[in-house]
Formats: sequence, structure tokens, C-alpha cells
Amino acid sequence: MSPRPDIVFVHGAFCGGWSFDVFRTPFEAAGYCCHAPDLRGHNPRAARQSVGGVSMGDYARDLAELAASLERPPVLVGHSLGGLAAMMAAARVPLAGLGLLAPCAPWGIAGASFGEAISATAIMAMGPFPSQAVEPDYSVAEHYSLNRIPPADRRLIFERMRPESSRALWETLTWWLDPFMTTSVNRIGCPAYAAVGGRDTVNPLATVRQTADKVRAELKVFDAMSHWLIGEPGWDDVAEDVLKWVEGLP
Repeated sequence: MSPRPDIVFVHGAFCGGWSFDVFRTPFEAAGYCCHAPDLRGHNPRAARQSVGGVSMGDYARDLAELAASLERPPVLVGHSLGGLAAMMAAARVPLAGLGLLAPCAPWGIAGASFGEAISATAIMAMGPFPSQAVEPDYSVAEHYSLNRIPPADRRLIFERMRPESSRALWETLTWWLDPFMTTSVNRIGCPAYAAVGGRDTVNPLATVRQTADKVRAELKVFDAMSHWLIGEPGWDDVAEDVLKWVEGLP
């Protein structure tokens, strides 16, 4: 039985486990057993409306159940909304470590930039709230998530995107309206790491810094990068840094 923990990669909004197809390769080459599950309703074979009404709490519970089913506590590595889901799961189940890549902020952390408000408004304008499935929008993805992806590749990524739960988006983007404090995160009981792109306008440095402080995460800034840390130019530097951090876990 290998002494190394498994690594579970958690995708962001509108995506699936496929978004880590490239990012996970250095970890597998280093001998880690990697998982990249599709969050509830995000399997490419699922009906497009099946994600409607799904809560961030559902994502977190599913991840916690997956983590508990493994031989030993894994490392969760989440991107964007998947980073928030991973934080929420970390409050529910023992983990070996928690990696956050451009994570969405938990309940109580206010956005720190005008660009952040614009991108959040653009996403919220894409569909009704809080019980529907929101279809991805190419213009939003192109300008805020895939802006450093070569133009020829942006459409290829977008064509794999799936509808997202409007409820999950509402709980994340307008947390102050949520009386249940769904995305609240208490103290995390495992080592944590956070990475952010210096050009990210979805979850910018000032906000990710607050998130990192809340969960006592080591923070790394990649100045030239934007939001798609898992695949835009420079992704390999991010992966190498995360792998180095994982290798140093107790």
C-alpha cells in the first residue's frame, strides 16, 4: 500500500473533471494516484438540466464522501468554484492537504475589485436564480476565464463546458443574501496552499489573500497569469509548485 495520499482534483463552474486532463499529468508522472470527478450534474452524459437546484453544500458533501471512501485522507486540489467546494469539504472530513487554485471566496469575504463585481454580474445575468441550470456563455468565458488561452483553443475548451447550478452560483456570488450561510468555512484542520494569478479578475489577488488568511494557507502569486491556472500558458509552473508543496506534506 503506497504511503502517498491520493490527489482529488475538483473542477470549477461550468466544467468537468476533463479540465484537469493536462494539469494532473505531472502528479501522475510522480507516482500519485489522481482522481478528477465530475461534480454532481456535470457528467457529459447527464441531462443539461440535471444540475438545476444543486447546492454548494451538495458538492461539498459529495467530495467529503469521496474522500472518506479512499484508503487514507487525500489531498483535495480545487480550481475556482471547485476550490470553494473543496474548502467546504475540508471542514467535513479529514484531509492530508488542501490546494486552492484561484478559489472562490467563502461566506463573509467581500470582493475586493471593480472587475470582480463585473465578472460576477456577467455570470449572474446568464440565467434565472436560484433553481435553474445556467448555460455557459462564450463571451463571459473568453473575457474572464480563458483570456490567456490561445484563441484557437478557447472554443475547444468552451465546447466541453456544461450548464452550472444557478443555486450554487447564487450561494457563491451573493453569499450575503443567503440566510443559511451555505458557503461558510470554519477552521481547516489540514495544511493548505493557495495560488492566484496576478491578472485574475474573477478571483483577484486581494480576495484570494483574504481566503488564504482565513484557512491559513500558504499563498503563491503567479504575476503573469489570469484565472485558468490549470491550462493557460504557465500552468506547468503552477503544477510544479503545487507538486512541490504536496511532496512536502507530513
